[in-house]
Amino acid sequence: MSHTVGVRQAQKQKTRQALMEAALGLLEHQSLSSLGLREVTRAAGVAPTAFYRHFRDTADLGVALVDEALGSLHTMIRSTLATTGGSAERIDRTVGLIARHVRAYPAHVRFVTRERHGGVERVRAATGEQLGLFADEVADWLATQPDMSGWSEDDRRMLAHVYVDHMVMTASAFLEAWPHGEEHVEAAAALARRQLRLVGLGRRHWLD
Repeated sequence: MSHTVGVRQAQKQKTRQALMEAALGLLEHQSLSSLGLREVTRAAGVAPTAFYRHFRDTADLGVALVDEALGSLHTMIRSTLATTGGSAERIDRTVGLIARHVRAYPAHVRFVTRERHGGVERVRAATGEQLGLFADEVADWLATQPDMSGWSEDDRRMLAHVYVDHMVMTASAFLEAWPHGEEHVEAAAALARRQLRLVGLGRRHWLD
C-alpha cells in the first residue's frame, strides 16, 4: 500500500512540475493575465481537469511560480553577503552571481521581472512578499556591519530595499542583454558595478 501511495505522490508531483514548466514556456511570449488554463494543460500534455488537482486557477499557478523562481535566490543572497574582502570584491562577486543565476534560470527571471508589476494582484503580492523577505535578510546582515553603527532600523531597511531592487533590475538587464552578445552583457555588468559603487559611496557618507 505504501509503495502505491508513493508512486501516486511521485506522479502527482511530476504532473504539477509539468504544468509549471509548460506555463513558464508559454509566458516567454505573453503575460500571466492572458494565459489560458487549456493552453497550459495542452502544453503539459495533461487533461484540463488535471489542472484543478494542483491549482485553483492561473493566479494560483503564478504564485507557485513565484515561490519556485525566488526561493532559490535566498541561497544566492546569503552567498553574496558572506563574501569576504573589500567592497570592490564584494561588488564583482554580487554582479557575477546575478549573471550566473540569470543564465541558469532565464525563464524564471523573465517571469518575475515581468509579473512583479503585472496585472495579477495575487502574483504581485507574492512577489512583493518574497522580495521583502530578501530585504529582511540584507537588513539583518547590515546590522552586523561595523560601518553601519549609528544607522536607524528604518534607514537600514531602506538601504536593504535599494540592494534588492538593484538585484532585480540587474537580472532584468542581463536578460535583455544576452540575445545581443557578450559585449552587451559586459556593458550591463559594468553599469551594475558602477551603480553599486555609487550606493556604497552614499552608504559611507549617509551619517554625514
